[in-house]
Amino acid sequence: MAETLRDWIAGRLSAELAPAHLEVIDESHLHAGHSGARPGGETHFRLDVVAAAFDGKSRIERHRLVNSLLDEAFKRGLHALAVRARTPAEAG
Repeated sequence: MAETLRDWIAGRLSAELAPAHLEVIDESHLHAGHSGARPGGETHFRLDVVAAAFDGKSRIERHRLVNSLLDEAFKRGLHALAVRARTPAEAG
């Protein structure tokens, strides 16, 4: 069975950020019929990432870091990504 895009995203972020918490939620079903949607989904994801790697970084820097790590996912069909990126201190 081929690796899902969701699994690839989770693996990539886990390997690169060593997150204390990571949720990768496929919300493609909420976007059926919209731009970028396709049968089978895996086009729209929501991330919740808590990692020390975000310490000292602005919200924009955190999002840029995540997007750069997932460049390959965009090439594989990822259309939209909602990111919540927090430090362990912010997550409480």
